Amino acid sequence: MAVGKSITKDMIINDVIKRYPQTIAVFNAYRVDSCCGGGRSIEDTARADGVDVASLLAALNAAIEARAEGVR
Repeated sequence: MAVGKSITKDMIINDVIKRYPQTIAVFNAYRVDSCCGGGRSIEDTARADGVDVASLLAALNAAIEARAEGVR
C-alpha cells in the first residue's frame, strides 16, 4: 500500500467515503451505519454496530488497495 494511503480507526466515515467511494460496499457488507453514523469515527460507529474494528479496517484498506491496483 502506498505511504499515506491507508484508512485508520480514527477517520470519519463520511471523509473516507468521499475520498474512497469504493468503501461504501464494505461499510454496507459489514452493516456499519455509514449514513446516520457517517459523522463519527470508524471505531466509534463500528463498535456501536457490534463490528470488529480490525476486520473492518482490513476490508476497507483491501478495497482501496484493490482500486489502486486497478482491480474493481
